[in-house]
Amino acid sequence: MPEIKPFFDPATNTVTYLVWDKATRDAVIIDPVLDFDPAPARLSTASADKVLAAAEAEGLKIRWALDTHAHADHLSAADYVRQKTGAKVGIGAHITDVQKIFRPMFGPTSDTPDETVFDALFNEGDEFPLGNETIRVLHTPGHTAACLTYLIGDAAFVGDTVFMPDYGTARADFPGGDAHALYRSIRKLLALPPETRIFTGHDYLPEGRDKHAWESTVAQHRAANVHVHDGVSEEDFVTMRTTRDKTLGAPRLILPSLQVNIRAGTLPPPESDGQTYLRLPVNRLGK
Repeated sequence: MPEIKPFFDPATNTVTYLVWDKATRDAVIIDPVLDFDPAPARLSTASADKVLAAAEAEGLKIRWALDTHAHADHLSAADYVRQKTGAKVGIGAHITDVQKIFRPMFGPTSDTPDETVFDALFNEGDEFPLGNETIRVLHTPGHTAACLTYLIGDAAFVGDTVFMPDYGTARADFPGGDAHALYRSIRKLLALPPETRIFTGHDYLPEGRDKHAWESTVAQHRAANVHVHDGVSEEDFVTMRTTRDKTLGAPRLILPSLQVNIRAGTLPPPESDGQTYLRLPVNRLGK
């Protein structure tokens, strides 16, 4: 089984995973975070540097920076990891659908076609090596059209598809999201062996819990996930999810995040004054 080291980012409630094969020391970083403070528009690589320092201390070779989807709540550090280590950057092939939705909102950011900013676009059933381990790909859309789960040994890195059992599931109201697809993706995950470990992309503390957590099992979700345990029908889930989503505001970093993340964490090119700018389209989001 792979070695797994989680890194929790309290600013965005994101969990980044450093995963490696013990025999070869080949490693991947899943959902790395690029720190962004929106008030002064200041970027920092502190979170990603912690992961890279841990990898160096373990003598690891970073082969991949993998995003589970184009996040709407934090900027991806995938390109930064690529620049620092030579790793390849991968995401789901349906990122092209997400790019078509959001790129017009932000305008052209480069003369390079969007799909080429990623080194690999993965589809359902794809497999690729991590040392002596194999990474298997499941397409698990619903939160976005491009969401993936990465299976490594007995571990499933599910991004935002499900959270901890006591918190439930991800929203499905972003453009390209779909509550029906999310339910079916979750049932696909919960058809994995019951001992499969589920590693979530975020943790938000529900009432009654005061310590962040990110690891559970398929069996725990089937028995106790508050939104989608065994016995919850697709119709009931969709009604719950759509009703709940109507009460949610837009993530604080959605506009900075999406324009960077649909391009693998790369920033727009500098303008004529040498300064890099992010766009904030006014009144373009539904809420």
